[in-house]
Amino acid sequence: MRRCTADADKPMSVPIISAERRASRCTIARIRRSNLSSSAGIGRKHLVDGEKTCFAGEQRHFAAPRKPSIGRRLPRHCETSSMPTLTRLDRILAASRQIDPVFLDSPMLTNDALDAALRCRLIAKDETANPIGSFKGRGTELFAALALQPGESVVCASAGNFGQGLARAAIRRGHACTVFAAETANPVKVAAMRRLGADIRLAGSDFDAAKDAARRHAAASGRRFVEDGLEAEFAEGAGTLALELAGSTAIDVTVVQLGNGALLAGVGTAIRHVAPHAEIIAVVAAGAPAMKLSIDAGQVIETDHADTIADGIAVRVPIAATLAHLRACCDDVVAVSDARIFEAMRLIHHHLGVAVEPSGAVGVAALLDDPERFAGRRVATILCGGNLSPVMRERLLAA
Repeated sequence: MRRCTADADKPMSVPIISAERRASRCTIARIRRSNLSSSAGIGRKHLVDGEKTCFAGEQRHFAAPRKPSIGRRLPRHCETSSMPTLTRLDRILAASRQIDPVFLDSPMLTNDALDAALRCRLIAKDETANPIGSFKGRGTELFAALALQPGESVVCASAGNFGQGLARAAIRRGHACTVFAAETANPVKVAAMRRLGADIRLAGSDFDAAKDAARRHAAASGRRFVEDGLEAEFAEGAGTLALELAGSTAIDVTVVQLGNGALLAGVGTAIRHVAPHAEIIAVVAAGAPAMKLSIDAGQVIETDHADTIADGIAVRVPIAATLAHLRACCDDVVAVSDARIFEAMRLIHHHLGVAVEPSGAVGVAALLDDPERFAGRRVATILCGGNLSPVMRERLLAA
């Protein structure tokens, strides 16, 4: 675990991973595969013929669904005939063999001054220091390795991080990749997808409009449409980071970003089995509440807008087939304001030396929003992405 001492009296003199992203001096300790072996043993004893998933975990208490104040219900229940393959622990345990090691064993950051400010013990899993600057490479690597036929072309929609991951994983294995992004997409992410070789198409005013365009293009061109949050491999790849967390430290609570749901499905499945007493809290942006509304209600509730600085979790149209699974993978879903998100970004940058994009900070924002809930507890969260737009980076550095 890396102890960050940016504001300590006597900072340690050790190598800095990235001068741009690491203003603080930190001691470095990677989580070794041997740790995963011990956690894997814990997990396997819970399996029944390799099929156990979040659904088969212990019964958890859920608050009664609240009536949504915005959005509209659709005549689609979350249990549909298109239900995807559920996230499975045995596949999470095996996933690291198929994932490029540059995405594995990411650092875990702690800082005493940040703990004091948050009134809890924070363990932050830093997924920003890899070739695409986000956790998405874990799942896209696994998907490209296991789910694609030789030479199969893919089409997807992305706010940027998923598209980078899929482009890198697919193109390196000989698969053409077309990514649809909104006309308003973060230009840094769009440029990165292009550099990785993706054919970029800008369409629509937001992510879900781009997804509709991508789905139409795939149908018209006879290519495979790949939907983030729907394919099990994306969640199972993401679940490897939870094994790394639970294999190295005790956790009372895990706070997880909730966009399309792959991160929650993977982390939730893993934590349910290797740290079964830990509470799992999913976080959405208050300006993009569709996932919270839908999980609370047990059916899809679309919203007309997704208005938040956290573009990576700005979902208007949840995937109906995943909602029951996601509900089983968490104990609660909370929403945080953009003001809280930016406050969390500022604290993370100041104390941990990491410039995270808004979506990467929503876990810490949830701690700021409800400090009594987390006081004195060991809380794990994920700094899931570091691809800030130029405007947001300038704002953060000036704060």
